[in-house]
Amino acid sequence: MSRQLSVIGTGVIGNGWIARALARGWDVVAFDPAPEAPARTRAFVDNAWASLTRQGLAEGASPARLTFVDSLEAAVAGADLIQENVPERLDLKREILAALDAAAAPEVLIGSSTSGFKPSDLQRDCAKAPGRVIVAHPFNPVYLLPLVELVGGEATEPAEVERAAALYRELEMRPLAVRREIEGHIADRLMEALWREALHLVNDGVATTEEVDAAVVYGCGLRWSLMGTFLTFHLAGGEAGMRHMLEQFGPALKLPWTKIEAPELTEELIDRVVDGCEHQAAGRSVSELDRRRDDFLVELLDLVQKYWPEAEGLEGRI
Repeated sequence: MSRQLSVIGTGVIGNGWIARALARGWDVVAFDPAPEAPARTRAFVDNAWASLTRQGLAEGASPARLTFVDSLEAAVAGADLIQENVPERLDLKREILAALDAAAAPEVLIGSSTSGFKPSDLQRDCAKAPGRVIVAHPFNPVYLLPLVELVGGEATEPAEVERAAALYRELEMRPLAVRREIEGHIADRLMEALWREALHLVNDGVATTEEVDAAVVYGCGLRWSLMGTFLTFHLAGGEAGMRHMLEQFGPALKLPWTKIEAPELTEELIDRVVDGCEHQAAGRSVSELDRRRDDFLVELLDLVQKYWPEAEGLEGRI
């Protein structure tokens, strides 16, 4: 049976959802009021399709299964899943989600790609079935990276999150149900902490943007892509594991190694960060860098999936 994803808002994240669903053999119906949206989306999908083809397409997968419509109501007709991706403004998201809730059949789940807002705040103006409005936060590029954070709000029953997880698994994503709602969910809070520290290192003249990125690319990032933070530190404790690691290195947490509060974004710091990133880009366009990143991720995913827990028969582990 064919599935339909309805996508509201076609920026980078919305287009990522579109490309992923098309590659999995779904029909996609999209709405975006910007006149250039259809052309922009089709160019995005064309750019991503080579990587998706290398990764493996589902039977019947085709960019031709994308349709643009001219209203929210038309977009949600026949939807199995609705994904909202409008700009990160709470008032705008609440307005759009309330309209989607009013227009869609009450059993159809509505996922918001918000990176920071809590679902209870997003549900506030939904009158028909507010519990089906949840956070479904992905990561760029959505069409390759499998994580989606699922967060239910005050009106959400656990069964609705479970139903959402099953749908996102059909899109070959790895749903992570967040135990309770919090601004920024899980992954963005971790990335935000690293981002603030990175800005301090550049602001204080300790490192350039390129040097900060090198520290991640050639060091901790390679471990994180397989094991994450906790299991990596567990190994750092030797045969005694995490307990020994905490006994040995725990006292260092009291030392002033980090500055989690973000530095002031002065014009000087902004210029330093922008200049550093342009130096790293070395004249390559964003679309060129996208393709290079995608080539890397396809090969990396092919490798790491051989070492994920289910490859060892450990189903349901991370």
